[in-house]
Amino acid sequence: MQSIIFQDRLDASKRLAKKLLWLKQNQLKEERDRRQQSIVILAIPRGGVIIGDVIATELDAKLDIIVSRKIGAPDNPELAIGAVMPDGSYFLNQRLVNMLNVPQEYIQIQAHEQIKEIDRRLMAYRGSKEYDNEFERKAVVLVDDGIATGATMTASAKWIKNKQQCKRLVIAVPVAPAEVLDDLNQVADEVIVLYTPEPFIAIGRFYEDFAQVSDNEVKEIMRKYGYKV
Repeated sequence: MQSIIFQDRLDASKRLAKKLLWLKQNQLKEERDRRQQSIVILAIPRGGVIIGDVIATELDAKLDIIVSRKIGAPDNPELAIGAVMPDGSYFLNQRLVNMLNVPQEYIQIQAHEQIKEIDRRLMAYRGSKEYDNEFERKAVVLVDDGIATGATMTASAKWIKNKQQCKRLVIAVPVAPAEVLDDLNQVADEVIVLYTPEPFIAIGRFYEDFAQVSDNEVKEIMRKYGYKV
């Protein structure tokens, strides 16, 4: 029986925010000089938006979202062989692709299908599919309510680093399996994970309350940050 670590997402986000206060202190002088916020909290919906909201409030930062969708294996849709990003680009787990002998045509078809859902969520949650270089020269904190396989988080991190030219990328989550840390550290400037329990079965096992977050809850939070949704 795995022990519960967090009461709910609010409890987890408050603990995580304390670990990120150093980032706020480091950015204060730069914000004064540039007269603009230099930290962006980038949340993965839906549960990550609850986490991101608390952290953005504590760090006096802007909140935005990033939507990626996994590409499932042909005979096992739950097994992620890659992930699609908002601009249609995708990142693959080449080891799995080769091992399962997945055809390129299958990958392209799946990526095309997933981009439709990405577009829908971006419009629903932030009212726009465009980012307009808003992360350039900023410290970006990529957050979620936990990591299972790491496929979505790794793909999102790679997309930010490759496409958005941020000044610093920090990945911050309450809980994750220890085996994903090496991959995350290769793409992020810093990785903050509060707990890496073993064995790791599912994120929800470590929350007393892990209720599903609704679209309306996400929209309500995003409106606080000026998004017209």
